[in-house]
Amino acid sequence: MADLVIKNIGRIVSGDLKGPLIDGDTLVIRGGKIAAFGAYESISTNGIEHVIDAGGCTVMPGLVDSHTHPVLGDYSPRQQVVGFIDSCLHGGVTRMVSAGEVHTPGRPKDAAGTKALAILAAKAWRNYRPSGVKVCGGSVLLEPGLTEADFAEMAAAGVKIVGEIGISGVYKPAEAEPMTRWAQRHGMKVMMHIGGASVPGSTVIGADIALAVRPDVAVHINGGPTAPPFRDVERIVTESEMAIEIVQCGNVAVIPALIKLIKQHNAFHRFMIGTDMPSGTGVIPLGMLRTISWVSALGEVPPEIAIACATGNPTRVYDLPAAVLAPGNEADLVIADAPRGSDARDALEALCIGDTPAVVAVLIDGEVRAFGSRNTPPPQRQVSIPWMKTGGH
Repeated sequence: MADLVIKNIGRIVSGDLKGPLIDGDTLVIRGGKIAAFGAYESISTNGIEHVIDAGGCTVMPGLVDSHTHPVLGDYSPRQQVVGFIDSCLHGGVTRMVSAGEVHTPGRPKDAAGTKALAILAAKAWRNYRPSGVKVCGGSVLLEPGLTEADFAEMAAAGVKIVGEIGISGVYKPAEAEPMTRWAQRHGMKVMMHIGGASVPGSTVIGADIALAVRPDVAVHINGGPTAPPFRDVERIVTESEMAIEIVQCGNVAVIPALIKLIKQHNAFHRFMIGTDMPSGTGVIPLGMLRTISWVSALGEVPPEIAIACATGNPTRVYDLPAAVLAPGNEADLVIADAPRGSDARDALEALCIGDTPAVVAVLIDGEVRAFGSRNTPPPQRQVSIPWMKTGGH
């Protein structure tokens, strides 16, 4: 748990919709948590030796990927890729939410097996943070035969989420609706697949089923990868209070119309951004940054609002430690800039014009986990972290 000062910040993005930009040029971290921010001359840095000179770059919360499908380690058996979570760290991701460990080889599809897998994965991810990334894993996939007692047992063991309904054996309202109520009664959040079928064994889910089951989150409403008819999107937005998620591995063309609908109904507090990877689309380490740029550039959304939809919003929806820059919160941060050669002058302007920002450094609990992203373009500015060697740029 590091104590350090980040000075000479160009802009500070909070991750909070209510106040998305923070005045100041300095951020202080003590004990791995945010202690203060503001003008350098107005805040105490006493006793702190480690100083990062941000060189005018932007500081924002670490990104929260609200839709991933990990297994039990930092690899994807579906894509035969090792180290994909570490690679996402270099795209600014510091936390992931599992939508179900559906790609687990030999995944059990009976009640006892699916419960056991959820408990095992939840406990394993609490003990394992690849490259420091925090994974909320062990999202149970609904299968026939689960009882309310099973949900009580899973909740007591630390299972927090029901993975997306529609990719496992239970999806029809007659079975899914009672299980959803049981899960919610025991404090779990419930996801539901929206759109066309994805993995073998998944189901086409539209508004009729979603509105009958009433999950907490309508995931990949732009499709994973196939989008539903837009009339179904409109019904979910207007006839429910579900959180609404878009993903990188979905249909890009839906985004402008969806954002227009969200603006009309003042629903940004319900809006989240994820990737849905690893998927048939692949592993996309810059998926979060790319989707934020789509929302900002194609949907004409201020980039600081789009960032809040990928940081503060998902942690609030899933009752996780807040990915918001505020005193007392975990110091999970990204230092970013406009990429070299971009017409933008900083990271926020890069998002506005659809460019992928340069990730200069990523911190988790105040510790520098990446300095010089191996995946993004190089930054326009120079950042100084005297006790570390640069990497990637």
